[in-house]
Amino acid sequence: MQVIGFCRFSYPAEGGFQVEHDDTGSREAYLYAPARMEERFRHFEAICLPGLKAQTDPDFTFLILVGTSLPDDHRARLEALIADFPQASIVARPPGPHRAVCQEAINAARDMAQPCLQFRHDDDDAVAVDFVETLREAALDVSALRAKHRLVGLDWNRGYVARPDAEGICGEETVTPFWGVAQAMAVKPGVKQSIMNFGHNKILRFMPTVSFTDSLMYVRGHNDHNDSRQKKHVKPVALPRLDAAGEAQFRDRFAIDADQVRRIFG
Repeated sequence: MQVIGFCRFSYPAEGGFQVEHDDTGSREAYLYAPARMEERFRHFEAICLPGLKAQTDPDFTFLILVGTSLPDDHRARLEALIADFPQASIVARPPGPHRAVCQEAINAARDMAQPCLQFRHDDDDAVAVDFVETLREAALDVSALRAKHRLVGLDWNRGYVARPDAEGICGEETVTPFWGVAQAMAVKPGVKQSIMNFGHNKILRFMPTVSFTDSLMYVRGHNDHNDSRQKKHVKPVALPRLDAAGEAQFRDRFAIDADQVRRIFG
């Protein structure tokens, strides 16, 4: 089955943000602010990309949605980061309705006559190195469900919430369902709805879903510019610093190297 991962990299969508802006220009100014973009690039390089590049099953496509207004220097930096990641491609679109643009971008990369596995991914999150392999296995395991339903949700709910910094990584294991990372959807041939048509924590309202808790499958990034952290009522999360064993686990399970994190954030 075709596997497509989808990541929005500071795309100035109409909607799709918990932080609202008066117009597209205001949103682009917020998204492309130097301090914010520097943080996004650091997380993308140190946290997001390593595990994707190290997948045990390399047969997948990873789409990175950007705005056509993304400044040239940022576009060049993004291209350099994925130069050794042949599964990745940058998809540029002008501002438009969030769900419609995401759906169009995903379906443009699909063979619509075939079934498809799709997963959503944020630029500061990570998946385990065997995520794509495990996703394919799970799709076979739920073949009976896929035969009966247009869409089937698949969610791996055990992982880490983590924050990288100049000293390494602070992180804590968690079991949190439908968090939007290590979350996928099996789509029947011809079905135009994509995984981005559904809020990650509401997907279970619209289709049968299966959850897996047996192994660590994600790192949920925690940083000052998380969209979900911009509201005043959201409190900081205190995370313990990983010891040598924890850093080794991050390296083996997610291909995240704490020494590289220290270099990038230092």
